[in-house]
Amino acid sequence: MFGIYAPHSDVARLTYFALYALQHRGQESAGIAVASLGGSIMGTREQGLVSQVFDEHMLRSLVGELAIGHVRYSTTGSSEWENAQPIVRDDYRTIALAHNGNLINAVELHSELRGRDVPFRSTSDSEIIAALLATHPAETIEEAVAEVLPRLRGAFSTVVMTEEKVVAFRDPHGLRPLSLGVIDDPASDEAPVYCVASESCAFDLIGARYVRDVQPGEAVVLDSDGVHSHVIAPGQRRAFCVFEYIYFARPDSLMGGRRLQVSRARMGEILWDEAPVDADLVIAIPDSGNAAARGLARAAGIPQDDGFIKNRYVARTFIQPGQQLRKNGLRLKFNPLPEVVAGKRLIVVDDSIVRGNTMPQIVQMLREAGAAEIHLRISSPPIKHPCHYGIDMSTREEMVAHGRTVAEICEQIGADSLHYLSLEGVYEAVQGQRSMHCDACFSGDYPLAGTEDSGGKFALERVELPVVS
Repeated sequence: MFGIYAPHSDVARLTYFALYALQHRGQESAGIAVASLGGSIMGTREQGLVSQVFDEHMLRSLVGELAIGHVRYSTTGSSEWENAQPIVRDDYRTIALAHNGNLINAVELHSELRGRDVPFRSTSDSEIIAALLATHPAETIEEAVAEVLPRLRGAFSTVVMTEEKVVAFRDPHGLRPLSLGVIDDPASDEAPVYCVASESCAFDLIGARYVRDVQPGEAVVLDSDGVHSHVIAPGQRRAFCVFEYIYFARPDSLMGGRRLQVSRARMGEILWDEAPVDADLVIAIPDSGNAAARGLARAAGIPQDDGFIKNRYVARTFIQPGQQLRKNGLRLKFNPLPEVVAGKRLIVVDDSIVRGNTMPQIVQMLREAGAAEIHLRISSPPIKHPCHYGIDMSTREEMVAHGRTVAEICEQIGADSLHYLSLEGVYEAVQGQRSMHCDACFSGDYPLAGTEDSGGKFALERVELPVVS
């Protein structure tokens, strides 16, 4: 998600390119809402990639001085148009809202709002936050956020826009990322332009620079006075998602002051220290294993090469292959290079294994391409528990590491050896303290009490809400 206050800029276009940089965080739908100072909020959202949803004509029609945008993949609420964001509501106040995360007290809050006859037109927990803010009787949006934020439980990096300002806030545990950036032109007399984004890579594309992370429990306001901060819920245990470092965020983003590409390469170095093996070549499962593979190869002094060619155009397809093609379905994405891998003892590096459905096929493809040995090295610990804070993972029963030893997983996959990076190795690589992170998907130690009781998922009743244009 992204938000910007820039009265003298083409805010829709800046938001479009910021969302382009954030496309990896969601490929189901995309949307942009703009506001004219003292005027109205106008937005558009559709299912599809950013490049599929917006064109030049549409961007030119989105005129305003401030904007927010969002790319979505569903964790709560189905993949339907009604659940696309930004959400626009016109209740006590008119707002647009975009949210990254997952509420674990959504059912309780939804029931309360329905008891007040507040209508809903979506089935996502994001509209619960929007409804709480839009119906709150406080005089200002800042006061409404200060009242609502402590009532929300779970992960919620959120950006909300009125006709006059953008407010971004982060849950008290800081589970999901949120950063502040600035576009400052020394040659211009205009005031600096401030923006917020889920990741700092969005700033690079639009000529902004990373200023800092929004702190857990903090709200930052972008308006005519520039940027100002309100600490609403201080002192909670920090629990930033360690899986952002390993996989979810882009490698060129800054998190905790560190470039993720550097941390991921360090994970590969530690993998080699933990589980060296006689081998001829290091290859990555592209693209998620690239950085760790480079780090491992460098530490081992073993050559690295591309064992697979990745098709870059299969991220989203609506055309299903027939039965004959389905048998080779993984080749839609990866194709091994026999000339590179044949006769070689391979170290194959990837970031994680969740269900374990794909990895046996990858191993088989490498065997068919002539690989002599296949030693899998995974730059994360075994994933054994579902995430209830905004990353859509399998149930425990679907996870290959649930109830199995590493040796059993290795046998099921068909590799010659398998080693997962230790949790201690992860924290060494990211130079972080475990007490300030969430690693529940590996350890089962959920930082918020009652997380598993919530189930992380829920069914909401949709009641038609008048469309706001």
